[in-house]
Amino acid sequence: FRLGALVISALLIAAVQFSAPALSKPTIVGPDKCQNCHKAPHGVWKDTKHSKSYKKIHKHKTAKKIVKAVGEKRMKKSAICANCHYTVVEKKKGKRKPIAGPACESCHGAASKWIAIHNDKGVDKATRRANAAAAGMVRPDNLYDIAANCMSCHGLENENLSGEHASAMLENGHPLNPNFEVVEYSQGSVRHRFYPPDVTKNKEMTKPEMSRFFVIGQAAALVSANNAVLKTQHAKYVEGQNKRIARAIEILGNVPDAAQFLANPSRDTGRALADAIKAKDLTSIVGNELPSSYK
Repeated sequence: FRLGALVISALLIAAVQFSAPALSKPTIVGPDKCQNCHKAPHGVWKDTKHSKSYKKIHKHKTAKKIVKAVGEKRMKKSAICANCHYTVVEKKKGKRKPIAGPACESCHGAASKWIAIHNDKGVDKATRRANAAAAGMVRPDNLYDIAANCMSCHGLENENLSGEHASAMLENGHPLNPNFEVVEYSQGSVRHRFYPPDVTKNKEMTKPEMSRFFVIGQAAALVSANNAVLKTQHAKYVEGQNKRIARAIEILGNVPDAAQFLANPSRDTGRALADAIKAKDLTSIVGNELPSSYK
């Protein structure tokens, strides 16, 4: 009996030790790792407000007031601010350091567990893409998750942001733009669509592509805002989120494929909606809602 107990204990310890790395959260590797292969997109990013904000945003006239309101002293050392404003890597002994503004992994997911898979040219493309996605990569064709990542920060709804802190931020000058729309903000200065067959050209979306992304963005906005209103009863915050909810419901109510999503808005049903419309031209439904210019 004692021998059996020892064997079981040893197996349990081994199982815990073996599974710990697998259960650990992925970490950020930083945009320089991406530029080894993706030089053109990296070049676009370097010229965006996302990139340039790293050296500027902590100097904004309201920054110190907002940082103080959430109980912090310096923006670049604030985990709360880092959720959306910085790309933070882990250094030795668990220390975290911001190295850039919002970058590749802000949209495509922390890459520590998928970058080697993504880079493995010894595996056929379809398998490599599937394995990287399974390891946490948010691929460019995963439009719902891309939009959801945008909405998380631009909707002031990041999962690591408490209602208390969101309220304090708004009270002290932090903006909340309930009209943030993913096509308008993704197809201008941050557009980096260098796709085959000509990977030297930064391709514009077609109107049908925009119509799909617009609808998917509204779905992501609805899920984001629904989550947000549960955080706090702060009047300004709730008002902004309710505007997002009303706008999304108005748009999606005209899209037949969105009926099931509207009945149960969630990340899963949002992905299902994106899949249902992936080959459809929705310009006849939402064409008049598409932006005429881009940020």
